Amino acid sequence: MMTDATSPTLVRTLAGYRTPQLVRSLWQLFNSAALFFGTWAAMYALLDVSYALVLLLAVPAAFFLTRLFIIQHDCGHGSYFKNQKVADFVGRAIGVLTLTPYSYWRRTHAIHHASSGNLEHRGFGDICTLTVEEYRALSRWRRFCYRVYRNPVVLFGVGPGIHFVIRHRLPVIVPRDWRRERRSIWLTNLAITVVVGIVCWTLGWTTLLWVQLPITLTAGSLGVWLFYVQHQFEHTYWEHDPDWNYQAAALEGSSYLALPKLLQWATGNIGLHHIHHLGARIPNYRLPEVLRDHPDLSKVSRLTIWDGIRCSRLALWDEAQRKLIRFRDARSVALSP
Repeated sequence: MMTDATSPTLVRTLAGYRTPQLVRSLWQLFNSAALFFGTWAAMYALLDVSYALVLLLAVPAAFFLTRLFIIQHDCGHGSYFKNQKVADFVGRAIGVLTLTPYSYWRRTHAIHHASSGNLEHRGFGDICTLTVEEYRALSRWRRFCYRVYRNPVVLFGVGPGIHFVIRHRLPVIVPRDWRRERRSIWLTNLAITVVVGIVCWTLGWTTLLWVQLPITLTAGSLGVWLFYVQHQFEHTYWEHDPDWNYQAAALEGSSYLALPKLLQWATGNIGLHHIHHLGARIPNYRLPEVLRDHPDLSKVSRLTIWDGIRCSRLALWDEAQRKLIRFRDARSVALSP
């Protein structure tokens, strides 16, 4: 569904929203960090009162951690501060909280933006997605593995914890010649070790386990689900290299997740993902301005929360129908001649 939004004129217009505003950047950073650490302190204070209340507070804490992740994300895009050295410092510091090595994530995410929706360039910074024919060509064992990987319980439950807590600790997840990114993983691991050591020494390891672990797991699941619905919806965009188009991929292959205002704020406006992919240098807090000034963008790839939940069963790209389908729907898809 192409619209006027893909016109070069609009792309040039969006460039006017790129300039970060220092006061707004600092205020968002301050209130996000204050709310996260304030909620963390409240959870710690309630440990001897009611662990049910502690777990209840883990939900807003996870949203605040997600909001910090979006700031880290913007720093990686060079959209949060005019001074990139400042942005890199802030991004690396937040990466210790989000368990996400900054330089590693920055590079893989840049690849994601440069190739999102391109069938010939899958594998970095995205959720593994196979076409129907690719799935049928797999051995029975590999089909089973792919089905397990795409199961919502694994994708949004078990998987995020493994991804953020374990996988991000391993330098082998990047090629050997990615030296800066490997160094980023090692330094992040070192910083995490220091922070964990200080918390365990001052508050005890059980405090870290009962307070931070539910926040990390909840935030991980939330973050993966948000990333999933940003690109994994029925009429998304996948195209082979010769016909792939960056602007079409941004608008047709990135969703507009229409959230209630409070949730949109708590997730750093990342639901306006189609605009973000069209103009990655726009700070997250300016994305609503774009939507306000260009209301036609609210009609492009629009999803509700319920739509996002229903998308969780989609698993295979049907090239003939040009849409994502469920495993059971693939049985009726005809083989290509």
